Formats: sequence, structure tokens, C-alpha cells
Amino acid sequence: MPHTPEAGSTGYFRKLTFADQTRFRDHLLRLDPGARRARFAMPASDAFLRCYAETSFSLDAVLHGYVIDGHLRAVAELRPCGDIRTAEAAFSVEDICRQAGVGTRLMELTLIAARNRGCHRIYMNCLATNRAMQQLARKFTKDLTFEMGDIVGRIDPRSASPFSHLREQTSDVFGTLGGWIDGSRAMLRGRP
Repeated sequence: MPHTPEAGSTGYFRKLTFADQTRFRDHLLRLDPGARRARFAMPASDAFLRCYAETSFSLDAVLHGYVIDGHLRAVAELRPCGDIRTAEAAFSVEDICRQAGVGTRLMELTLIAARNRGCHRIYMNCLATNRAMQQLARKFTKDLTFEMGDIVGRIDPRSASPFSHLREQTSDVFGTLGGWIDGSRAMLRGRP
């Protein structure tokens, strides 16, 4: 039975690590067939998603997540494409978090991470029917093209600066704090 956030629950954003592999897998498995197809541009079986989650943290990717009550509900992935200067951004957001600004905040965190890693170009590919992803891309770029049935967005992040590094570090601190608070609440409620 899927976990539904408790009334009054608030989520937090944080960078994901290898220790989050199980949470990431569970998040992907909770995606409905339409969300799976939107994320991977094809139907994605449970076996495929398990394998994807197992390899995701070993590919020099930077993942950020949105967590509610200890459950990962949305993820942004930044994956290098051949060289460090070019990367792909991909997003998966569960139904309960859509239309709430979660994708926008994840994109902001992804762009900061890209800047600080010397990435000069980010691509976002989505199906022509994925209006939510197109709306998200339009918030950050006007460079959207139609290629072989997909919409491709291109974002050219600014160069890293001391301020962008400070923003990433501050986000990491708040993410760690959010995890600590979330864990404390769970202990008080008697849940693991």
C-alpha cells in the first residue's frame, strides 16, 4: 500500500547519496505507467526501474530529491553526457507533488550543481505529450526544439561563482537539517 503523507507534513529538498538507493528505487516503483513513460520515454517495467536505481549513483550523476515523511517523492538527475561540459537533466515527480513548485525547485538545485561542476550545456528531452516537463523547461529556457518526436530543451548555465558555491553548500546544509528533523519526527511517532 503506498504511503500517503500525513496532514500537515512538509517536505524538504536534499542531495541524494548512495545510501538513498533504496528510497530512489521505491520512488521509481511508485510512479504510475504514464509517469514512467514520461520519465524514460518508454514503458518501464519494475525490473528495469530496479536496475536503473542500482546503477544511478555510480555514473557521476548528481541527484536531488524531495522528501516527505521519510519517503522520496520527486527526483532531479543531472548526468554528464560524454564530457563534463554537457549534461542531461531528468525529473520524476509523484502525483502528490505535482503542480506544487517541486519541479521548479529541483531544477534550480540542478542548475546550481551544473554551474559548480563546470557544465556549460544541459539538455532536457521529453515526449511531445509531456506538457508538464515542457512548462518546466520554458521557465528556464526559450530554446526548445522538436526532434524525432521529442521536445529537446537546451539550457546554458552561467559559470560558477563564489555565490553559486555558497548556494549549493547552504542547500546541502538545509537538506541535512531537514533529514535530521524528519528522522526525529519519525522517532517521536514510533516509526523507523
